[in-house]
Amino acid sequence: MGWTADLVPAYLAHTRNLASSVRFALVTRALLGNLPDRPCEVMDAGGGHAVQAIMLARAGHRVTVVDPDPLMIDEARANLAGQDAAVRDRVRLVHGHVDDAAGEFDVVCCHSVLAYVEDPQPMLTRLVALTRPGGLLSILALNGDAIAMRSGLSGDWAEALASLRAGRQVGARYLSSRPDTVGDLGGRLAALGAQVRTWHGVRVFTDHIDDDVSGAELADVVELEWQAGLRDPYRGVARLFHLIAERDA
Repeated sequence: MGWTADLVPAYLAHTRNLASSVRFALVTRALLGNLPDRPCEVMDAGGGHAVQAIMLARAGHRVTVVDPDPLMIDEARANLAGQDAAVRDRVRLVHGHVDDAAGEFDVVCCHSVLAYVEDPQPMLTRLVALTRPGGLLSILALNGDAIAMRSGLSGDWAEALASLRAGRQVGARYLSSRPDTVGDLGGRLAALGAQVRTWHGVRVFTDHIDDDVSGAELADVVELEWQAGLRDPYRGVARLFHLIAERDA
């Protein structure tokens, strides 16, 4: 497990489909609904191609993207080049590891990173340390409670059964990844001094769908996913969960 030569190309290819569009829309909506009504200093750990950073910068926040992969930083520069000057000025790119980051931030994001870390504890400890007292942590993680859903909904019964038994995604189509659960992650954060404020399911219905949709359809899809991701039992079977925690003041 960990960062591999296959991870970045696979991730970049995945960001061009419906599931990725839904993910970024939902995470941004949840973040903006919980952030203070003022410009915030945000760090996006493993923020890669800066799509999330750009969405937050458009809302007036200042974002530092920290990523260890030079290809992702290059993609981030290319994405930023197409933005207005005001948005570009609010995003800073740092090629490096979270361990090398310094300072305190109003918000620390870690989205789709923990799945590629065998032991999440050191990463979580560092993320909490980078969050100012009273600040927010935003974590998007692979949902271990629904690990067989993608294969099952795709009709790959043997793979779904193997994933259910293994407790992690099984199949040659997928990069090795480690799931989390809301309960375990929330407990780890609480022990580090950060309490869960809210959590949402991300991609209840669309995780296994690669087809694109029109703008009008996308708006309906995102609203459907948002409503389902807020409530049980739907959010419990989402591919991902988005957890927002507040560091103790």
